[in-house]
Amino acid sequence: MNKKSILRQAAAYPHIVWAILFIIAPLIFVAYYAFTDKEGNFTFSNIASLAEASYLEVFLRSVCFAFLATVICLVIAYPVAYFISRTSPKAQRILIMLITLPQWLNFLIRTYSWMALLEDNGIINSFLGLIGIEPIHMINTPFAVILGMVYNFLPYMIIPLHSVMSKIDPRLYEAAADLGCNPIKTMFKVVFPLSRSGIISGITMVFVPSISTFYISQKLGGGNFDLIGDTIERQFQTAYNYNLGAAMSFVLMILIIISMAIMNKYSDEDGGVIV
Repeated sequence: MNKKSILRQAAAYPHIVWAILFIIAPLIFVAYYAFTDKEGNFTFSNIASLAEASYLEVFLRSVCFAFLATVICLVIAYPVAYFISRTSPKAQRILIMLITLPQWLNFLIRTYSWMALLEDNGIINSFLGLIGIEPIHMINTPFAVILGMVYNFLPYMIIPLHSVMSKIDPRLYEAAADLGCNPIKTMFKVVFPLSRSGIISGITMVFVPSISTFYISQKLGGGNFDLIGDTIERQFQTAYNYNLGAAMSFVLMILIIISMAIMNKYSDEDGGVIV
């Protein structure tokens, strides 16, 4: 074994240790508590209890909210990413910086800011009152929760889409135009196939944190709409039922893995132009 190989292996050791301590070990603890009772005896009762109607409703609501937030992010992010990718390199850097700029603020501060905007006596309703429009109840509604998800996770959809679109050869646009494609046909026959991997990455990066979030639903939903993250937090923070909380975390992890597997199955990393 030569010196370079030894150095490569040595450089990998810190990453291996990090993965064991902060990825593999926590997963082992989650699996252990999910399949044991308070006395440490093996049981399936924690998993079986999740089949109750109240927990199924929470899981279904979480999936629906995350799905809606992901779709809205994709609809908004796709044209935005395309527009940015068609600008000059300098303009692209500036626009991407502006998009990621709110992420520099603390997550809690961003969420509290939306509370100030959406409250019945908040900034938006105060403005509507000035122009003679009746106040609209927005806070503590599903709309507010989904809006919070879209606002906080939208950059995670734009960035991978822009990363893929900016690498598309400009000559492909010219070729499509020469072959009679209008901008809409060019979008569906050239841009969409070549940006498929970015779409899959963006969906994954938005759906996963959306389905597991809890602070957004607590503050913008007023605790009226329990999501999986809220229920898990409650089991650990107030109910002290670590076994049930671990079972929920385990099932959530399985749901996320299945979702990612399905999306990756239908993704095409190489892409291709539709003829």
